[in-house]
Amino acid sequence: MRRLLLALALVLVSSCGATAGTRSTHPAVQPLPTDAVVDYQLGGAYEPGDDVTVVVRDRTEKPDPDRYSICYVNAFQTQPGSLGWWRKHHPKLLLRDARGRVVRDPGWPDEVLLDLRGAWRRQAVEKVLSAWFARCAKDGYRAIEADNLDSFTRSRKLLTRGRAEAMARLMVRSAHRHGLAIGQKNTPEIDGRRIGFDFAVAEECQVYRECGSYLRLYPRRVIEIEYTDNGRSAFRAACSARAGTHPIMLRDRDVLPRGERGYVFQHC
Repeated sequence: MRRLLLALALVLVSSCGATAGTRSTHPAVQPLPTDAVVDYQLGGAYEPGDDVTVVVRDRTEKPDPDRYSICYVNAFQTQPGSLGWWRKHHPKLLLRDARGRVVRDPGWPDEVLLDLRGAWRRQAVEKVLSAWFARCAKDGYRAIEADNLDSFTRSRKLLTRGRAEAMARLMVRSAHRHGLAIGQKNTPEIDGRRIGFDFAVAEECQVYRECGSYLRLYPRRVIEIEYTDNGRSAFRAACSARAGTHPIMLRDRDVLPRGERGYVFQHC
C-alpha cells in the first residue's frame, strides 16, 4: 500500500510539473531597446536611414525585417476607412449617443469611438484586437503602439477613465500573450506602468509640458514625437533638455513617406 501511495504521489508531482510548464509557453516579450533611433512611418512605409534602429508602422504594413518594429493599432477607435467593416461585423461595439448616433472623434471625424461600457463589450473589443496582435506577431513585429487611450476624454462623458483602464489591462495581457511589448500612447494622467505597459509614445510632450510624467514611468523607454506645425522651437528645446536620454524626433503632422512634399524627419 505504501508503495502504491508513493507511486501515485510521484505521478501527481510529475503531472503538476508538466502543467506548470504548460502555463509558461507564451513567447518572450522583447523590450523596446534603449539608445534607440526611432522612425515614425504611419503615413506609409519606406526604407529608413542607416542610423535608425526602431521603426513604427501601421498594422497593415509589413515590419522592417532588420529593425525592431512596432505595430501601430488604433485600439480605442475605428481606423479611417474601416467604419463599414465595424458596422457589418461589430455594430454593437460602436459608441452611440442617446439618439443612436455614432460618437466621432472631433479632431478626426472619420474615426468613431469604440464602446467600452460593460465587461462583455470590452471582452469583444479585446477579441478583435487579439486577432490583430497575433497578425502583428506573425508578421514579425516586436511591439504594439495602442492608440487613443485618451478617447474617453472625447466621448461626451459616455466613457470613463476607469473603463479605458479596464480595456487597457485586457489589451496589455493580450499583447504579452502574443510575445509583444506594448506602449502607452499619450494620456500621462494614467499610470500605464501599473496597468502593465512596457514603454510610452508621447506626442508633443514638450509643447504640453508633459515629458516628465512619462519619464518618471518609463525612464529611457519613451518615444517622443514633436510636430512641425507647432514650429521647430519645441523640438529644439526638447533636444537641448533631453537628447541622449530617450528617442526624440521631429515629424510632419501627416507623417508622410520620404520623398513626398512636406515630409520632415529629424532626430536628436
